[in-house]
Amino acid sequence: MPIKIPQALPAYNSLRGENVFVMTEDRAEHQDIRPLKVGILNLMPTKVDTEIQILRLLGNSPLQVDITFIRMGSHESRNAPPGHLEKFYINSEEIIALGVRFDGLIVTGAPVETLEFEAVDYWPELAAVLDYSRKNVFSIFHICWGAQAGLYRHYGIPKKLRARKLFGIFPHGVNERHTALFRGFDDEFLAPQSRHTESDRDAIAANPALSIESETAEVGVFIATAREGREIYVTGHLEYDSLTLDREYHRDLAKGLDIAIPKNYYPGDDPAKAPVVRWRAHAHLFFLNWINFVYQETPFDLKDLKDL
Repeated sequence: MPIKIPQALPAYNSLRGENVFVMTEDRAEHQDIRPLKVGILNLMPTKVDTEIQILRLLGNSPLQVDITFIRMGSHESRNAPPGHLEKFYINSEEIIALGVRFDGLIVTGAPVETLEFEAVDYWPELAAVLDYSRKNVFSIFHICWGAQAGLYRHYGIPKKLRARKLFGIFPHGVNERHTALFRGFDDEFLAPQSRHTESDRDAIAANPALSIESETAEVGVFIATAREGREIYVTGHLEYDSLTLDREYHRDLAKGLDIAIPKNYYPGDDPAKAPVVRWRAHAHLFFLNWINFVYQETPFDLKDLKDL
């Protein structure tokens, strides 16, 4: 939430220059407050786990956030509890047909990254949602494969197969500290990664509409943005809980896959030991910064949204 201080206060310009939330008395007197509307397009097979992970982070705010869960009607989910999707989710075609608008939309990852985008059975439906979001959503937050899909759909950024799966907890840096999404971030922070592919870094860097906000040589591009932060592409999984990578590791072992121990995850790289969570604080901070950015910048009446 912003702090309200006089604009003439010497600290005002310094704090504004650091993108600290400050509000003048005049703006405070004229602001309108309403619940934020956030849609979650949940493409993960583990629906309930993903719901908990994302809602845990969105709930770390004094603002009221009204959640709408969205699903791909053209895809049959085999892992959700019986009746769960029918009870709690809305098909994306219905969202589009009704012209529903959102302050924010989260597009999750999906276990389809080794497929070509057009080979994914629900790609036409997802593409329609991504296109629809540009006129009907203020800010779109893409995660992992969802980020690859968004970069491909909007900017034609291809993805490529990595020599080995990027798997574990990795350090990341911030290219531009004084932006809304990175308020309060340390110089270096940790975040989970779990992917076989990556969006082409050179193609992202060559596109003037895109800005690389966080990257390392080992991870590649971690976070990119476009349209003054209204499009956010996060290639990892800040939302993961303490045991998500552990479950993925043992799942792949049970399938007989060639999977390495997740890096920087188990103490002493010993899978018999409980993982130590070292990314939770920055995960909460990133989602909180996004919610506050949306709160500050979205028109009070969503009918006034301008096209992305």
